[in-house]
Amino acid sequence: MNSYYAMLALDLANERSSESRELQLARLVRQSQADMVEYDWLPDDDRPAVLRRALARATAAISLTAAAATRRLDERQADDLGRSLAVAD
Repeated sequence: MNSYYAMLALDLANERSSESRELQLARLVRQSQADMVEYDWLPDDDRPAVLRRALARATAAISLTAAAATRRLDERQADDLGRSLAVAD
């Protein structure tokens, strides 16, 4: 008789565990759906292309400016190196 009650207790524990897991999954689904609603601010299909183009142009401008500054620094360093070699002679 004790083993029967033990089996019933195990069965009840398994049912509760399954129900708990299902409730947790349902809560996660609801939460993820709510999170997706928060990102509903994204623009229509045409707007992401405009945004990407604007970001690409800004990135290109920054890159070109950095490249120009690097070239100027390289020229100055080459001039300084040339002067130091000329003085050493």
